[in-house]
Amino acid sequence: MPTDSKRKNDPEGLKKRILSGALTVFAEFGMQGARLEQIASEAATTKRMVVYHFQNKEQLYIAVLEKVYEQIRQYELGLNLSKLPPKEALITLVEKSFDYHISHADFMRLVCCENLLRGRYISQSSQIQSANQTALEVLGNILSRGKSNGDFYTDLNVIDVHRLISSICVHQVSNRYTFNALFHSQQSNEEILARNRQLAVTAVLRYVCIK
Repeated sequence: MPTDSKRKNDPEGLKKRILSGALTVFAEFGMQGARLEQIASEAATTKRMVVYHFQNKEQLYIAVLEKVYEQIRQYELGLNLSKLPPKEALITLVEKSFDYHISHADFMRLVCCENLLRGRYISQSSQIQSANQTALEVLGNILSRGKSNGDFYTDLNVIDVHRLISSICVHQVSNRYTFNALFHSQQSNEEILARNRQLAVTAVLRYVCIK
């Protein structure tokens, strides 16, 4: 385990480790079930250092929420979708969103935990509210361009389209085990993922495209 002197020499590195460890623990045990001792162990530090940087469990939980939402929004911005034709940009956004949710299962588990808490902590963060506007801006730009060139219906609401994309992406992660237990499939996991990825694209295109 790193010594206190090394931690003090790299406070930002320690904070990153704490946030990463906290995400793992919160995703597994939820906000209410997680303990600072578990998080400290996961981050290879001490509870004292966790409290030093984040005061208490509630503030650390909010900081983790802010971090994961910042990461997905930066990921979307990095796709440079404004350079693609609107239909191609929309397909790319759906596919990449699906892939992101699959590869960041802890993010989805954290979101599920926060929904069980009825958004108690996410509503306290103005940073998350501000950062998530970029999701609507990215999608809104695509829809606006598609409406202008006649590809998309003109009465589309950006929040509705965002909700449609999210619903399929989230379902694949949040309902995976219960859905598979109830509706057994002979397909491999890879085949199921490919099928549902295409389902997401098809559903969104049928909703927004005129032809």
